[in-house]
Amino acid sequence: MERMTVSVEFFPPKDDAGEARLWEASAALESIAPDFISVTYGAGGSTRDRTIKITKEITERTGRNTVAHLTCVGSTKEELVEILAQYRSAGIKSILALRGDPVGGPAANWVTTPGGFDHSDQLVELAIAQGGFEVGVAAFPDGHPASNNNLDRDIKVLLRKEELGATFATTQFFFESSKWESLVEKLATRGSKLPIIAGILPVTNVKQLHRMAELGGTPIPEKISKLFSEISEDPDAVRKAGVDLATKLCAELIAMKVPGLHFYTMNTASATLEIYKNLGLPSRG
Repeated sequence: MERMTVSVEFFPPKDDAGEARLWEASAALESIAPDFISVTYGAGGSTRDRTIKITKEITERTGRNTVAHLTCVGSTKEELVEILAQYRSAGIKSILALRGDPVGGPAANWVTTPGGFDHSDQLVELAIAQGGFEVGVAAFPDGHPASNNNLDRDIKVLLRKEELGATFATTQFFFESSKWESLVEKLATRGSKLPIIAGILPVTNVKQLHRMAELGGTPIPEKISKLFSEISEDPDAVRKAGVDLATKLCAELIAMKVPGLHFYTMNTASATLEIYKNLGLPSRG
């Protein structure tokens, strides 16, 4: 098996202070030499221009592979072609093709942009047609909210994206290694070769956990929900529990031969670095 990848994700900061925090986190995470760094869009495509700017700067500053998110939200096909051209000119060679959430969040009704796309498989097709990009997609161990957690339907969608040229998938964050294993086994029985990189959220803030779970449609297991509700007023206890849970999940996934771990850093470095150290992973700098 190829070496397991380790990667991190940032979101575009809203102000100068946030940008300073991002660069501080990026510098600290250089100690684990991430295989790639991805940068998200905001809900409703609200930070698209900042995503392009920050991804370009990360590429220039670190020399690392960067993965820029691309969504269907609020863009015509012509605008998407232009965004891909901007990514290409910035030296960005990988994108993550996502439908994206409507402006009102994932529970809001999807509104088609005239001249735009409704599904991420159309984005995969477009990016491949433009040439020069490695294209990744999202996977949902707990089921995609839009499919009412119909895993068989989710599998068919992933297989379709693989047929169109997607070469990797990164999961939404999840809490049970068995869910990742089940998804991977279902894909394998259908002949898929798509590597499913596991998305890991080190929980450091209970409100943030519930907000992200709601945004991504990720169920929080009762045992974990109870644990965090009992310690929610103690930030140190929350952080320790979050790091411990993520370390355990990662260790189980490594034993299952996960091809990669992708950390949702929330633009901080310490929890990810601690988990990495706990796992006894080798120095990669």
